[in-house]
Amino acid sequence: EAPRSKPASPAPSRKEMDNDRDQRSNRGKGRDDGRRAGKLTLNQALSGGEGGRQRSMAAMKRKQERARQKAMGGPVEREKVVRDVQVPEAIMVSELANRMAERVADVVKALMQNGMMVTQNQSIDADTAELIIEEFGHKIVRVSDSDVEQVIQTEEDKPEDLVSRPPVITIMGHVDHGKTSLLDAIRNAKVVSGEAGGITQHIGAYQVTTDGGQVLTFLDTPGHAAFTSMRSRGAQVTDIVVLVVAADDAVMPQTVEAINHAKAAGVPMIVAINKVDKPDANPQKVRTDLLQHEVIVEEMSGEVQDVEVSAHTGQGLDDLLEAIALQAELLELKANPERSAQGAVIEAQLDVGRGPVATVLVQNGTLRQGDIFVVGEQWGKVRAMENDKGERVKEAGPSVPVEVLGLNGTPEAGDVLNVVETEAQAREIAEYRESAAKEKRAAAGAATTLEQLMAKAKEDENVAELPILVKADVQGSAEAIVQAMEKIGNEEVRVRVLHSGVGAITETDVGLAEASGAPIMGFNVRANASARNTANQKGVEIRYYSVIYDLVDDVKKAASGLLSAEIRENFIGYAEIKEVFKVSGVGKVAGCLVTEGVARRSAGVRLLRDNVVIHEGTLKTLKRFKDEVSEVQSGQECGMAFENYDDIRPKDVIEIFEREEVERNLD
Repeated sequence: EAPRSKPASPAPSRKEMDNDRDQRSNRGKGRDDGRRAGKLTLNQALSGGEGGRQRSMAAMKRKQERARQKAMGGPVEREKVVRDVQVPEAIMVSELANRMAERVADVVKALMQNGMMVTQNQSIDADTAELIIEEFGHKIVRVSDSDVEQVIQTEEDKPEDLVSRPPVITIMGHVDHGKTSLLDAIRNAKVVSGEAGGITQHIGAYQVTTDGGQVLTFLDTPGHAAFTSMRSRGAQVTDIVVLVVAADDAVMPQTVEAINHAKAAGVPMIVAINKVDKPDANPQKVRTDLLQHEVIVEEMSGEVQDVEVSAHTGQGLDDLLEAIALQAELLELKANPERSAQGAVIEAQLDVGRGPVATVLVQNGTLRQGDIFVVGEQWGKVRAMENDKGERVKEAGPSVPVEVLGLNGTPEAGDVLNVVETEAQAREIAEYRESAAKEKRAAAGAATTLEQLMAKAKEDENVAELPILVKADVQGSAEAIVQAMEKIGNEEVRVRVLHSGVGAITETDVGLAEASGAPIMGFNVRANASARNTANQKGVEIRYYSVIYDLVDDVKKAASGLLSAEIRENFIGYAEIKEVFKVSGVGKVAGCLVTEGVARRSAGVRLLRDNVVIHEGTLKTLKRFKDEVSEVQSGQECGMAFENYDDIRPKDVIEIFEREEVERNLD
């Protein structure tokens, strides 16, 4: 029997289908109730789960206000926020829009409406920016690039924060008067033995503790005239100057310079009359000589202390230290060790293993390891510090000299060091100073008007230049050499330092020297292997020096070679024209009597009429009777004819002279 088929169910109605879909939807919801969609936000967590984001009351009010304005048919505008916009001397359009929180397109449009066709990447000046800012309803706050330096301008120290600090004593005087030997005797150390020719070439800073327990800081400045600038810098950081004068040599030129520096710096002076143990010592002559320079010692009823000392025997050293201590007590030297450090660079060099190293004398505050600082056009972070004995120290207080490692470049000797809070501030200040210095140098070298440009070109045309490159071991020496080079020369010749720097002579230096045809002067530095090979190939001369005035003397001799030789005229005779003859083939010939000296065929001649020169030239012929002769003696008659000149008359006088070239030297 065939199976019976299942009766077909009637088609579901539209209502049933809708109900079925709703049930399925609800089942899904019920299953997913415990599951959250997307990330859990802070709002959802705090509002307890269901939590869509709830709008603030202020947002609701703003929405209602907009809806009300829209219903009333008014324009829907957002509330205007007035901002203080900081504007430097020049600002990019996009940056200006950013600071005003306006659309860049709107700012560009506003500028174009003011007649300035600019893009968002172009810069505009502060005045133009002010117009735009006011147009958009904001307030302008003008700032200068130099404002970045305001972070290092700290307030004055309170009197209760100040504590006593050791005095800084600078030893000055003439070369070879025993400055370093005296310091050695005080320190019980030997510095002078390691110096070139016994002459101090670099500024040294040392700290000494006396038998009485007092700490003194000494600066030893070089003695030669070329170090004038370094000595003057020493006087800027110093409290007391000890003027060393040799009893057997008395007051010399550099002694006078040292006196002038001390007076200019307004610091008290103590005269140390050294070498009194020598048989020909005459301390009284020193005291008398000092009177000429308005330095009146106590023995001459003045105010300047004087002490007779001998670095060799140690005589009078205790008296000198006592005099320094007394002077320091009178000065009442104080500083605040709790503030950010401020100091001065005494010397700076580029060390092969350690990079740029600066000898810093801390003047106020305390310099600590890890401090971020800015010094001149350089900045850095104190990686390590060493005292004058080569020991590592963690901090340095007022009047303490330390070697600082961690600079990004070599600063100039004499630059001021300031500690700042952040690395960004230090970098910003250093970059500003560098750009300002670059602009200053460019402005100094540029002629401002066309007339000045022409005058400068004409002047350069007439002046012979000796270009040189200078590399030294420390910044102070490099600067002193450059200053000495600037003094060499006159209105005809000058020395031009193309480049000066610290560190070894490199291939770059050789390349510059070759392009300029300049020699390289190395002071206490040497060329590296690749630079030596390049110099040999290119024929660049490298000279090495260890004593600064040998370098100065050599450059002076080289510059003297550029001087044009001086032409001197020697009058060798006079002849008077007695008669004028016409000779065919020769022209007019003067029959002359040599009245003085001698007449030579090779000499130059001038024709004088009533003591006025009317012609200068050479002789075409000089005859004695019918013979051509080379010279005619005084009292004899001869015939003379001038080259290319015929206007000769009786009673004219012929002046005969010879020219000689004389080599000149720079003084």
